[in-house]
Amino acid sequence: MIDAEGFRPNVGIVLTNDQGQVLWARRVGGQDAWQFPQGGIHDGESPEQALFRELQEEVGLTRGDVDVLACTRGWLRYRLPSRLVRHNSQPLCLGQKQKWFLLRLTSPESQICLENGGRAEFDDWSWVSYWYPLGKVVAFKREVYRRALKELAPFHSHLEAGRAGGSHRSVG
Repeated sequence: MIDAEGFRPNVGIVLTNDQGQVLWARRVGGQDAWQFPQGGIHDGESPEQALFRELQEEVGLTRGDVDVLACTRGWLRYRLPSRLVRHNSQPLCLGQKQKWFLLRLTSPESQICLENGGRAEFDDWSWVSYWYPLGKVVAFKREVYRRALKELAPFHSHLEAGRAGGSHRSVG
């Protein structure tokens, strides 16, 4: 499902713990490419339905494992670098338009699972500080991350007061 401007609708997921840290995941594929969970919105699916489907597929969590704290108001867009555009596919996808959700994990972090029956998207994850991803995400996504985190920050700020040491989980 690609719109008339060449953007594929997508959801981005910022999952936070009670200490205000966010889940940062490494993409499968041998590169050191980390990002927030995200995924496409299927035809006929609402952004919220896509959120919960992607949450389960990518990190093994369900609606009962999280509280939805906030969602960005409009679509946030990024363009793919020309080298990543599949010029031989139709319709042509030039980038993504995203709704971002801020979620709070309410279940034990042991519920997070990167292998959920389909092709795994990630092979590792860790808790990081809220703004850490801005300096680490690939350059073409950086502005969307900045805009999403800035818009969601007021809903996240009360968690940072209780921030403590982090933890780390890996697949394998």
